[in-house]
Amino acid sequence: MKLATKVIHAGQKPEPVTGAIMPPVFLTSTYVQEAPAQHKGYEYSRSGNPTRAALETNIAALEGAEYGLCFASGLAAENTVLHLLKSGDHIVTARDVYGGTFRLFDKVWKQLGITFTAVNAYNLDEIRAAFRPETKLLWLESPSNPLLSIVDLAGATELAKSRNAITVVDNTFATPILQQPLELGADIALHSTTKYLGGHSDVIGGALAVRDGELYERLKFLQNAAGGVPGPFDCYLVLRGIKTLDVRMQRHCENALKIAEFLAEHEDVERVYYPGLPSDPNYALAKRQMRGFGGMVSLELRGDLQRNRRFASSTELFALAESLGGVESMINHPASMTHASIPKEEREKGGLRDTLMRLSVGIESVDDLIADLQHAINVSSPMRV
Repeated sequence: MKLATKVIHAGQKPEPVTGAIMPPVFLTSTYVQEAPAQHKGYEYSRSGNPTRAALETNIAALEGAEYGLCFASGLAAENTVLHLLKSGDHIVTARDVYGGTFRLFDKVWKQLGITFTAVNAYNLDEIRAAFRPETKLLWLESPSNPLLSIVDLAGATELAKSRNAITVVDNTFATPILQQPLELGADIALHSTTKYLGGHSDVIGGALAVRDGELYERLKFLQNAAGGVPGPFDCYLVLRGIKTLDVRMQRHCENALKIAEFLAEHEDVERVYYPGLPSDPNYALAKRQMRGFGGMVSLELRGDLQRNRRFASSTELFALAESLGGVESMINHPASMTHASIPKEEREKGGLRDTLMRLSVGIESVDDLIADLQHAINVSSPMRV
């Protein structure tokens, strides 16, 4: 079954009593049992809910996995993975990661005895050199947030396997439509379902997809024991959003490429970050590893920080907001918004400068989006201040 079909049908069958084509939203906390410990597959909705099960099955199918697990947020999914570790364990992570991931590592788990080494993950030699005997996890994003760096996932996961470490790949930016990390050797594919999977900026959620049964059982235990699960209506919203994921990602990619090309040719733009541009250093690897280049574009205008901030505040269609992956376009200043929890010196080690702006390109008319960016560039010009 092709992905365009799986997004609509995987994990979903007509409801048997009425024939309803959409899976019902099971708004229940508990389930009646025929006798003690004898139930129809569900006993308490923290442990399992039919609406959540439909979403978990769907996401697993999209990622080419055997098992899916859903959570109340992307960070709840991340936190569950980190519960696999114990004090003294070590993680090798990409330097260019989402600010909330860095905060979880640095402000929560570091205090509990977990250590981290951040590397430029597009360089396999840096990953290799960072491994220690106590390394248990390799944590990657590809494309990364917000510099859109591409990691050689097959090469990186091979390094981790040779050292008996689990590889986690945050696949939020690519989605399973463009990339399936498990096919490239990863052990866990991670998503903030808030973003492209939900796709409509109306729900918070997270997910994990795995193939290994033993690893699934460990994560499933933690999902239930720690309790960071989504509500059934949240699951319904993500499941509904996924139905249009394939067609949405086509439009996101088409629009983002046209915008990246427009920006790359603009005299007021100092640098564009988009792996779909042949001039981008990530282009060859992205073309080999992905089925499309995604809907995220980052850029820096010529000029100082104030000019770039004026630009971010001058768009009309691009909403200045923290999130991404919705049908509507958004603009973000990572240094003061999504990545503000990362100290400036750490951000700059990874190449994230204060002047960087991140675009989540929506599915509106690309002509309107380009006109909006041109207007904001003009308004932000020092000559107009």
